Parts: sequence; C-alpha cells; structure tokens
Amino acid sequence: MITAAAELRDAVNAFRFADPVAYVYNPLDYAWEAHETYLRKYASTRKKVIMMGMNPGPFGMAQTGVPFGEIAAVKDWMGICTPVGKPSPEHPKRPIEGFDCPKSEVSGRRLWGLFSEEFPKAKEFFAKHFVLNFCPLVFMGETSRNITPDKIPAAEAKALFEVCDDHVRQAVDILKPEWAIGVGAFALKRLDAILGDSPIKRGTILHPSPASPAANRDWAGTATRQLKEMGIWT
Repeated sequence: MITAAAELRDAVNAFRFADPVAYVYNPLDYAWEAHETYLRKYASTRKKVIMMGMNPGPFGMAQTGVPFGEIAAVKDWMGICTPVGKPSPEHPKRPIEGFDCPKSEVSGRRLWGLFSEEFPKAKEFFAKHFVLNFCPLVFMGETSRNITPDKIPAAEAKALFEVCDDHVRQAVDILKPEWAIGVGAFALKRLDAILGDSPIKRGTILHPSPASPAANRDWAGTATRQLKEMGIWT
C-alpha cells in the first residue's frame, strides 16, 4: 500500500489544471510521513470493508495526510502525529498548519467520531475496515473556494480519474475486501466504474459533509443504520 500510494503521489504531481482551479495541494507530498504512518499502522492486513471518500478536506487530510483526517481523531485515536510540510504555492486563506491547525474538519469529526464510539481502540476498527480517498488532491479557486474533482474540466478529470482508478484497483487487490463502500454518491459511482463486474459487494453511506442537510440530521444514526442494513455491522 505504501508503494502504491507513492506511485499515486508521483503520478498526480505531473498533472496541471486550468481554470477554475488556481491552487492544488497534494498532501501525499507535503504530509507524506503522516500518510505513510497511517498505511504502515493500519493497511498491513486484509480487510472486510473498505470505505472511500472523494478527496481531502481543507482541515482534514489537507492538514494531516489521513483521509477525513480530523486532527483530534488522528492524534488521539489513531496515534499519529508527525511533522507536516507546506504545499507550493500555498493560498494565504488556506494555510497548512499540520497538527497545529486549530480548525476542525466536520466531515472527519463525524466519520471518525462514529467509528471511535463503536470501536474505542483504533486497531479494533482497522482490523476489518480501512478508509481511503479516491483522489488525493485538494483543488481551490482564486478565492480559496473548494472545487471537488467532479467540477474540474472534463479532459483534465478524465486523465486524473484514470490514475486514481488504477490506485483504487491496486488497493482492492492488496486489501481484498468483501465490501467497498462509497462515502457519498460520487464515491459509489467511482467504485462501480472501477470494480465493474467484480464480485466485491458495494454500497454507500451518507456523506458526513455539513453542506448536506441530511447529514446535519443525525448523520451517525443514519450511517449506522445503513451499515446494519447492508449486514456489515450487527
């Protein structure tokens, strides 16, 4: 998994993006030590379930190098805290402060908050589960507005998605999950495209983003119900 992530890091570094993208952060680059630690600690065994998000949030993986990487969850629950560098160029409104960042990633706080409630020790969760992102890059406009991968120009997205698809296939080959769960509709769509007629079972849970009205109404309860309905949790 570390080798696959390094290949993805180097591949996406070669891409250049046009308007509306003005800034691109690659946490696999400047936060590589944290990401490598995450993989070394938690991606070394076969998993029953992989869960896939879209791309890093500005106060989560962008700061910590860990998918949905809300700082308190990564430090206190996962036991990961490493030096983090800086992207170049860096938007003045979106500084990378690493584990010293004072802001909280709501999506990550909700996601890892639920998992840490169900599994008080991180190693218990990661014994059967693993969380990754489809795309490792953060995209921003001139004003620092977040741009999701599905909003970048089609030609650029096609080339980027091919590289990201290949990485997910590698992760699936390595981790050999029974289930692949998209965190949100975009992630499930990508999983279906990547896995095709694979026997790996697929499903989705509601994305925990505060931009979603549904997620602001008991996201943890909804996600738990969805996982139970699929038979993943009992």
